[in-house]
Amino acid sequence: MHCPRIEIAPQGPILSCVTAGMWRLGEWQMNPAQRLDYIERSIERGVTSFDHADIYGGYTVEALFGEAIALKPSVRQQIELVGKCGIALPGPNRPSHTLKHYDTSTQHIVASVEQSLQSLRTDRLDMLLIHRPDPLLDLDEVAEAFQRLRREGKVLHFGVSNFTPWQYQALSTSVRLVTNQVEFSPLRLDPLTDGTFDQLQSLGTSPMIWSALGGGRLFGPDCETATRVRAAVDTLAGTLGVSAATVVYAWIFRLPSKPVVLTGSQRLGVLDEAIAATGLKLTTQQWFAIYEACLGHEVP
Repeated sequence: MHCPRIEIAPQGPILSCVTAGMWRLGEWQMNPAQRLDYIERSIERGVTSFDHADIYGGYTVEALFGEAIALKPSVRQQIELVGKCGIALPGPNRPSHTLKHYDTSTQHIVASVEQSLQSLRTDRLDMLLIHRPDPLLDLDEVAEAFQRLRREGKVLHFGVSNFTPWQYQALSTSVRLVTNQVEFSPLRLDPLTDGTFDQLQSLGTSPMIWSALGGGRLFGPDCETATRVRAAVDTLAGTLGVSAATVVYAWIFRLPSKPVVLTGSQRLGVLDEAIAATGLKLTTQQWFAIYEACLGHEVP
């Protein structure tokens, strides 16, 4: 099955509905040729969007990806690169950072993007997200950074990650945003009830979903909620003849806000399970059977 694509906002970027998250790329123990093979096999499946952040792997993952792209530069024209910045981590690659903090100043955003472009060996990001809300975020400074980066052709679209609806609205008064990347899974339901998905749906904007399987906890031991959800998911998976992971992804794709789902595994089979979910529309009652298991009781 081939992964469909979606325009995530009016006049926004077009991404693959399943996006490959690169957070753990540094742990995959692949050489550059193997990384390139992973990228090309993803593209063959229609997964053309790759999610990055400057801090991933202690500021090393973007360069690992860039090494792979350098082996076959034409691949860059087949993919969309999503970057994130705004979190500052201490460590050997950033000796000036004495503690973990946020920095959404114009200077930091621009410098982060320029470093990301160098590491990824590209001339542009298709989309840049502010990684987390910053209590010191100055709307004018972020707007200035975004305007400069867009004017110079270094970033084509902008969004945020982990923002509340009010934070999203505040920043959107200064700049045009095209997504909010948030954590959502059967183990974390907040965006369903805190207005996040409602806001994005009203704007015709797709959320991006990270940790869709609860960081693996959904299929792990020692979690009462996960045990309940797994039972409901396994029953449905047996009925539909698909994997449990495909059912969970389908449960998320059923949302009317038309989410894009991130994966985070080096196993191409994980991509296949997520792609299969794009063609599986759960019935209303099937969706609520899983939701009831998430809640631990029937809906009011």
